[in-house]
Amino acid sequence: MAQDSLARGMGSFFKECEHTRSRWSKCPHPYKIRYRPTTGRQAEESGFETQDGAIGRLLEICNEKKAAPQSQSKAERIRTYGEMPFEEYVEEWKAGQRHLAVTSVGHLDSLLKHHLYPALGSRRMNSFDHKVVDGFIRTMERKGAGLATQSNAFDKLRAVLLDAYRLGLYPDNPVAGVKPPQYNPARAVILSLEQLRGIRTAGDDAFTLIVDLMSGCGLRNGEAAAVNLKNIVADDVYRVAEQTIMSTRQYGPLKHRKPGEYRDVPLPARVRETIEWYAQKYGAFDGYLLRQPTDVSKPYPHHGMDNQWRRIKAAGVVDIPEGMVLYGNRHFFASNCLSSGIPITDVAEWMGHKSLDITFKVYRHLMPGSISSAAKILNLNLAA
Repeated sequence: MAQDSLARGMGSFFKECEHTRSRWSKCPHPYKIRYRPTTGRQAEESGFETQDGAIGRLLEICNEKKAAPQSQSKAERIRTYGEMPFEEYVEEWKAGQRHLAVTSVGHLDSLLKHHLYPALGSRRMNSFDHKVVDGFIRTMERKGAGLATQSNAFDKLRAVLLDAYRLGLYPDNPVAGVKPPQYNPARAVILSLEQLRGIRTAGDDAFTLIVDLMSGCGLRNGEAAAVNLKNIVADDVYRVAEQTIMSTRQYGPLKHRKPGEYRDVPLPARVRETIEWYAQKYGAFDGYLLRQPTDVSKPYPHHGMDNQWRRIKAAGVVDIPEGMVLYGNRHFFASNCLSSGIPITDVAEWMGHKSLDITFKVYRHLMPGSISSAAKILNLNLAA
C-alpha cells in the first residue's frame, strides 16, 4: 500500500486499493489519513473523497496539536491556582509586589492578618465572584471596621482578584459591579498662625525644626525626621528624598514612591533659616541634622517627637485645637497654600498624595471661592 507523507509531524494520506499513486485521482476509492494526535498513539481517519480534503484535515489536526500545549498549559494553570486557598495565592502574589515600600508591606500584612485572611483565607480561588466580594464588605461593616479600613481592604482584595482574572481563573471580572466602600476623609483640623507659633517653641530645638518643616514645607513626620542639608537644592527648594521608617528605624523610600524617587517642595526663607540655625548649633552627620541622641549613626527615633507632643498636650500651656495630632502641623502648609490661591494640583504634588482626590476631600473647604463668587467673576469677564 503506497502512501504520501507530508512535512514532519503532519502525518500521511493514502488509499487502500490496488491502484498506484498516479491513479488515485481517478479511482473511486476514498482517501485515508494517518497521524499521531496529542495522546501520541497513531490514529487513522477515512472517507475523504479528494486529496485536498485529506490534506486539509491533516493541516487542521497539525494546527490543533500546535495549539494544544498552550491550551493544556492554561488548563493546568487554572486547575492549579483555582484549587489554591486564597491565603496561599496571596502569599505567592505578594512575592511579585517588589515596588511596595516597607511601610506599605506592613500595612498590607496588617490588613491581611486582621481582615482578609480571617474571612477569606481558606476559600478556594475559583469560588470567588461578585457575591463573595460583596459579602466580605458587608462582613466588615457588621464587625464595625472603619470606612478607611474597609476601603483599603477592598482595594487589596480587588488587586489580588484582578491578578487571578488576568491569569484566566475567571471568565468574568469578579469585582465588576461591586460597590466599593465609600471612604471620605475627615476634614483636617487647621491651627491658626498664633497657635502654630506657640506649638513650635513648646518643645526642644529638634521639635521646633520638625514643626517648621511640617508646617512650612508640608513634610510628613518621618520625612521631617530625615531632614538633610544636602536636600536644599536651591535657596527656595527642598528635595524630599527619604523618610525614617518607624518599623525598621532606618531610612527608606517615600510613601507611594519607589527607592530613589523624590519630590521637590517650596522652602520658605524662615524654614531655611531654622535648618541653618540648627545645623550651626548642633552640626550634621553626613548632612543629617536629626539623629538618635545616644548614637548619631542612627536616624532620629519617631518616639522622640511623639513623646514631646504628648507632654505638650498634657501640660495644657499651649493653645492646641481640639482633635489635633502632631500630623496636623502639615495641614497648616496645605491651608496656607490653598488660602493663598495656589492650585490644588500643586499642593497635592508637594504633599506627596497618591491621588488628587484625597487632597480635594481633605482640603476642599479651605479653597477660596464658591459658585456665587465664580459667577460674578465670569460675568465681569463676559461683560468686559
